[in-house]
Amino acid sequence: MSEKQYNAELFEFIKKATCSFTGVKEIKKILLENNFFELEENEIWDLKNNQKYFVTRNDASIIAFTLGTHNSFNITCTHIDTPSFCIKPKNAIYEKNYLKINVTPYGGLLNYAWLDEPLSIAGRVIIKNKNTYYKEIIDCKKALLCIPSVAIHQNANANEDLNLNSQIDMIPFLSLSNTKEPIKKIIQEQIKLKPEDEICDYDLFLYAMVEPTYFGLKNECILSPRIDDLTCTFSALKSFINQKKSNNNTIFCAFNSEEIGSLTKEGADSSFLMDILKRITAQEEKELSTIINNSTILSADNTHATHPNHPGNSDINNEALLNNGIVISKDSSSTTDSITSSIFKGICEKAKVPYQDFVTKNDMTSGSTLSGISLRHVSIDSIDIGVGQLAMHGAREIVGSKDSYYLYLAFKKFYETKITKEKDRIELQ
Repeated sequence: MSEKQYNAELFEFIKKATCSFTGVKEIKKILLENNFFELEENEIWDLKNNQKYFVTRNDASIIAFTLGTHNSFNITCTHIDTPSFCIKPKNAIYEKNYLKINVTPYGGLLNYAWLDEPLSIAGRVIIKNKNTYYKEIIDCKKALLCIPSVAIHQNANANEDLNLNSQIDMIPFLSLSNTKEPIKKIIQEQIKLKPEDEICDYDLFLYAMVEPTYFGLKNECILSPRIDDLTCTFSALKSFINQKKSNNNTIFCAFNSEEIGSLTKEGADSSFLMDILKRITAQEEKELSTIINNSTILSADNTHATHPNHPGNSDINNEALLNNGIVISKDSSSTTDSITSSIFKGICEKAKVPYQDFVTKNDMTSGSTLSGISLRHVSIDSIDIGVGQLAMHGAREIVGSKDSYYLYLAFKKFYETKITKEKDRIELQ
């Protein structure tokens, strides 16, 4: 797969993965098209070698795996959720000719970067029919709302003070008419309801209704919504599907809830991954602790690239540069150590892709990592990697056009490589 083809497919994935629910729905579709079999957690499994499976939890996280004969797992984990706004249960506010929708921030938003953007709605809806509840995943796929900025004439400090109040400044408006229960009306346009159906509840998110695009003299960069963490998610998914057949046991994880701390039943700080490992090893009658000690996790999430106008925000010689390769995070809060870093650098060399070591500047903080959270439940050799990006948590973010493709190549080589661990040596085959 060429870089150009890869990025074209990445763009399409970003356009369809507008929230964790639509993202998992799209991943399921891709896996089914590639002959993966869906499992249910509340059913008994009958797993077979050389078969491909996936399982979802709460419609918002997904784990897929292939079975081989080696006594280890090669695992990647990313997150599928992105910073946004959730629609509150009681949400209609009509003032001064404006119908506004009451929302609450989801994750650590870069508030000013969400102003004046066309916003749409996606998520999950629960329908009640007598005593039965069923769910629908929706995506409105059209611009419905906007959060207008205050003109500089009305705010003389607009270019000096970016202190935006999330309850005042970040409330979008939907219409210039006072419509009763507007969100339910929007849902009804998306779902064909029977007369006896009732909209019971929903998990709905706003998302930036803009498409990914290249920019730069040579298309060096990508400007797109949801780069964090869909670039890593897609590279892991695509490499997982395209891996050459081997005897490796391989696992792809895309977790929900990373942007709000991961402490949900489907987040990285849940038993989801450990539950799947237990069920696989029980089916194959293998010792779980032995498998875990032979396994490796690549945890992929983006980090801050050196800013063109604020280079002082990065460490003087451990920075992340766009299109300079995969970033290996070696912050004290990361799970990376010299062993896992060396393993991954060896993978990159086999894949012929560049990499760069990264450490956050001492007077700034870095976030938690997926594998760091997962290790609370399953202790596996782990490394934190990703790609550098700008404008993190804005409605649109920036990444180098080569870096996600580099990650795809490295992930693919990782899935295809047998990692043999002995007392004093590690071998990559």
